[in-house]
Amino acid sequence: MFGLGWSEMVLLGIVALIVIGPKDLPNMFRALGQFTGKAKGMAREFSRAMEAAADDAGVNEISKTVQAAANPQKFGLDKVREATGAAFKPGSETAKLSAERQAAKDRMAESSAKIVEARKAKEADAAAAKAAPATAAKPTAKAAAKPKTAAKPKTTKAKPKPKAKKSDPA
Repeated sequence: MFGLGWSEMVLLGIVALIVIGPKDLPNMFRALGQFTGKAKGMAREFSRAMEAAADDAGVNEISKTVQAAANPQKFGLDKVREATGAAFKPGSETAKLSAERQAAKDRMAESSAKIVEARKAKEADAAAAKAAPATAAKPTAKAAAKPKTAAKPKTTKAKPKPKAKKSDPA
């Protein structure tokens, strides 16, 4: 409390023993203890009275409001929680929309799965047809020997030459 160490307390005890005497020293410590107890009790009673007066005046509620307003992040999150809590109550419009959206998502997932299965089946059929020996698809010797005809070159018309500009004699 006062920053006294053990050595200072021992020194004070020895001085008190010499000044007060061994006969009156216990009475003095008892009186000192009673005085400190009364002082602590009075301080406790005073703080309780101040807290009660503050509760009656509504100071605690005002201080909480001021602290919440001083922290905009916490204040904003409380408002968001209030808004979202009210929106997702069972039976609300948002809950109905949520159920409809979930049903639409399920339908889309089912149709996507069907399309994927059809595509995989088609790819499997194509791979099987490619792997199977196709004798009819082999080119014959006559078709291989027949030369292909070359494409005819396109004829283009020549563009007319632009007329020379006449210079105006100035």
